[in-house]
Amino acid sequence: MRPILCLVTDRRVSRWPLVQAISAAVAGGVDWVQLREHDLDAAALLALAEDVRSAAREAARMRGGQVTILVNRRLDVALALGDAGVHLGAVAVAPEDARRLLGPSLPVGVSTHAPAEVAAAARTGASYAFLAPIFAPRSKAATRPALGLAALTEASRAGIPVLAQGGCDAANAAALLAAGAAGLAVTGAILMADDPRAAAAAIRLALDAAGVKLPAT
Repeated sequence: MRPILCLVTDRRVSRWPLVQAISAAVAGGVDWVQLREHDLDAAALLALAEDVRSAAREAARMRGGQVTILVNRRLDVALALGDAGVHLGAVAVAPEDARRLLGPSLPVGVSTHAPAEVAAAARTGASYAFLAPIFAPRSKAATRPALGLAALTEASRAGIPVLAQGGCDAANAAALLAAGAAGLAVTGAILMADDPRAAAAAIRLALDAAGVKLPAT
């Protein structure tokens, strides 16, 4: 499977207007866009999500690819969009409940902070998990100690794809994939870059180069 590059948004740290930055990042090779804007109410988040979906899909079409849209925590907004997945936090609904509402085909992911949490997510029907922070994050102050690569390797044995989050970039992409990550979830490495398209393209290139060197599973 091609390594996944997921952009997790935070318009407060973006050097460009968010929709513009997302479009550029998808053009550069982002596969998934997780809309994570906790300060917006449902109506504002839905309006932003519709703009993001249109821009991201057009950018993906222009490069001959596809893009998956995920909404962080707000299952109601994902349902209103009709074709977006949901990424659940610790205080959100259970993955199995989200799955019943979204149907069998849309992704339902979870944020985790320990390998045992990834295993629990796999048992409750999550499609994938983020494990964070592997390294210290760029886009915000660290609130947890870095887990490191060994935790990522342990988590990857849970039976669902695990995306590494926290301080991930082109320089450490190969090490993260070798440790078992199915891909990377990034914010600062793209949104805080002078050129989000070039930043995304560099990570995409590193992921693809590392991916072809991994043994088949």
